[in-house]
Amino acid sequence: QVQLVESGGGLVQAGGSLRLSCAASGIIFRINTMFWYRQAPGLQRELVATITSGGSTNYADSVKGRFTISRINLKNTVYLQMNSLKPEDTAVYYCNTDSLRDMDYWGKGTLVTVSS
Repeated sequence: QVQLVESGGGLVQAGGSLRLSCAASGIIFRINTMFWYRQAPGLQRELVATITSGGSTNYADSVKGRFTISRINLKNTVYLQMNSLKPEDTAVYYCNTDSLRDMDYWGKGTLVTVSS
């Protein structure tokens, strides 16, 4: 059974840090490109960070230099280290693969709230 379980969100003050985790099951994790998306209230879901099976990364301009995506294939887990958080980073954060995203499968996400 396919499952994506995000965790690590919470309430943090501006300038603070959080580390999000996403545990995947039911997929061949090591061959998948993994993504972190976020959706702020009233806005569309946006792509935040990408990591390929080979470890290449890419980031949205809004988070570049502040967020770091990483993965541990043996743990079927992808991470998002978020530093220097801003109130505009407040959103529900989701991980996904391209195939699951295209099937409109999403986990429950984890809520990040950044207070000013």
